[in-house]
Amino acid sequence: MAHPAKKHTPDIERLEARISADKKSILKNAADLSGRTLTDFVINSAYEAAVRVIQEYQQVHLSVRDREIFISTLLNAPTPSDKLVKAVKKYKKDVISK
Repeated sequence: MAHPAKKHTPDIERLEARISADKKSILKNAADLSGRTLTDFVINSAYEAAVRVIQEYQQVHLSVRDREIFISTLLNAPTPSDKLVKAVKKYKKDVISK
């Protein structure tokens, strides 16, 4: 009798790791305390750590990029448009002069 073929879900992949018995024991204990399976605990913990690392990297990377754009804009400021010049004159007349 033929065994039914295992369904392979394309969006699920396998991840294997070898760890010491001590580390596995600690992970298993934490998983038990949180009411999760060892696999679920390890995968979710690793995922959360990965997301944090990526977010921290993007914040630093974008901050440096944003700073460079800001400084470049200050040093190479475009000429104000006629609308902006009129708005400044109106502001000075209506607000500052009072």
